[in-house]
Amino acid sequence: MHDCEALLQYEFNNPQLLEQCLTHASVASTRLASNERLEFLGDAVLGLVVCELLFHQFPQHAEGELTRLKSMLVSRHTCAQIAADMGFDQHLIVGKGVNSSGRMPSSIQAAVLESLIAGVYLDGGIEAARTVIERLIAPEVERVTQSDHITNFKSLLQQLAQKLSGVTPVYRILDEKGPDHSKCFQVTAIIGSDSFPAAWGPNKKAAEQNAAQNALGQLQGNGKADAAE
Repeated sequence: MHDCEALLQYEFNNPQLLEQCLTHASVASTRLASNERLEFLGDAVLGLVVCELLFHQFPQHAEGELTRLKSMLVSRHTCAQIAADMGFDQHLIVGKGVNSSGRMPSSIQAAVLESLIAGVYLDGGIEAARTVIERLIAPEVERVTQSDHITNFKSLLQQLAQKLSGVTPVYRILDEKGPDHSKCFQVTAIIGSDSFPAAWGPNKKAAEQNAAQNALGQLQGNGKADAAE
């Protein structure tokens, strides 16, 4: 359990709670003594923190795009991948035969992550849970925002710009903030002599996508470009 706490970077005040987080139903005395109820709570806490993170990190994204991102970040596949990458599943207490094939089922891997999130929440409150979740989910946010599953606003803007004026959009960095290892960038899209409302992003690519989304919204909304904010 100490190794699991080291991976979480969180020390439990109640060690029995951590033990329950790591106890699979296959070895628990009753299902209520397993981590199943914790899994239920952890799923909700994970969803809340991810929604809040996306809401603040992507202020230019509409509700539909935020929903798409959230669904990928809290999916069983993503949770299982995080649990496996971190090695949480190696500390799970299971009955014989659960991982007889040599690999823990992905549903169980996802469940242990959700259970641990619930455990941290119950033991240390929402701020402790938020700290753990944001650290674990940050690489996945980077991955899914660059995924082909996300709308490619730059491609859509290029198609529209070439159709309307025959030119290709360019992107200009207006500002950047934060330390070298965690910079945010403000970018504006420019089509010909017209600049569009600028947008922030956690990296240059994401900022360009957000700026392209701003430009698309303005072009499709009123067909007129204004000065970048």
